[in-house]
Amino acid sequence: MIFYFSATGNSKWVAEQLADILGENTVSVNEELRNSKSNYTYSLSDDERIGFVFPVHSWGVPSLMLRFIKRLKLNNYNGHQVFSVCTCGDDAGYTNKILEDALKGKGLKLESCHTVQMPNTYIVFPFFDVDDKAVERQKVESAKYRIRKISKAIVDGMEDKSLYVKGSMAALKTSLIYPLFKKYTFGQNPFRVSDACLHCGLCEKTCPTSNIRMEDGKPVWGNQCVQCLACIHHCPVRAIEYGKITEKKGRYVFKEMDEKNGDVTI
Repeated sequence: MIFYFSATGNSKWVAEQLADILGENTVSVNEELRNSKSNYTYSLSDDERIGFVFPVHSWGVPSLMLRFIKRLKLNNYNGHQVFSVCTCGDDAGYTNKILEDALKGKGLKLESCHTVQMPNTYIVFPFFDVDDKAVERQKVESAKYRIRKISKAIVDGMEDKSLYVKGSMAALKTSLIYPLFKKYTFGQNPFRVSDACLHCGLCEKTCPTSNIRMEDGKPVWGNQCVQCLACIHHCPVRAIEYGKITEKKGRYVFKEMDEKNGDVTI
């Protein structure tokens, strides 16, 4: 069983690729958190693996994944293999250590953690932007090969440290920048919508914290934002901005080129 959190589709795609190779089912953390009737309880079969797939948020685990893990209940757990795959634009810092501690609190032992480099999505810091199309395609193609290597390591029960990229100054990034990110990005954020809005409500539907409501056909943000940026990237007409900093920046939602006929699929 693979639990995944995904804002722009990168981690969803990685989770689905892993599930297909490993023969596991997937569970969307986004949907579970939005489901008021969910009791976060799941039953395991004897030979099932437990996986966690999510994007790295400022060299740490997304707040929503930690929230989900805290509520998680696994029936029939008996030392099942536990692994994780983090998607990141470049590197992950000590995200693995944060996840390991969170799982330990639930009586779960993280046996291996891996990283897959995927197209950049974080656009609300100065000098941060999406990748150009050539880099985007190259990352996705390289990710396919890396996912196969990770899958083999999981099946073999081996922790290949070369499959986790912590990057330079990892301790500083995770111990200093990550706590600041969690503290100052949660709550009321300066999202706004322009007159280009189509009133489609897609932003409301994609928000994993149900932080967006439609008023007079336009989105209004509450104070439960975790800055996953799902709303800004999924808007089909670029009507959503984060203050002024995103006005000249790109948008990104995962798309894969169909190798047979050249079509783009989402």
